Amino acid sequence: MENERRVISVIVANEASVLSRISGLFSARGYNVVSLTVAPIPDTDYSRFTIVTKGSVRVIEQITKQLHKLIPVLRVSETEEMIEKEMVLVKFPITENLSDISVLSNAYNGKIANVSTESIIVMIADEPKRVEHFLTAIKRYHPIEIVRGGTVAVER
Repeated sequence: MENERRVISVIVANEASVLSRISGLFSARGYNVVSLTVAPIPDTDYSRFTIVTKGSVRVIEQITKQLHKLIPVLRVSETEEMIEKEMVLVKFPITENLSDISVLSNAYNGKIANVSTESIIVMIADEPKRVEHFLTAIKRYHPIEIVRGGTVAVER
């Protein structure tokens, strides 16, 4: 049984302790969370959890069934038909080539977010695999710091 990367979208009532219930479900059963992003849904009393995990088909089915049992979970979606994006901020020394970094960032749906006397900061927002490729490509520019956001996803 192959461990596949899967994205699970969970809509919950926006109330206290929901995060601890969901994380408790994962830790109690030994499931791994690769990425977790939570944000309120505008103009509602709900929040969306976007959980990236890895597991066999059976494990993913177990996770979704267990999530359905949690209160106040309203909906759980797990499908291959998701549009995914991930954001990353990268800080480079000011001594690196600004033009090269800018061109590389643009190639990965990014841009220069800030330039100071000490550093250059870029922001990339792209598919998770492309973010990985970007992080490989930038190694030659000696990044000082890399901060990755979690995956966000929506069904097609």
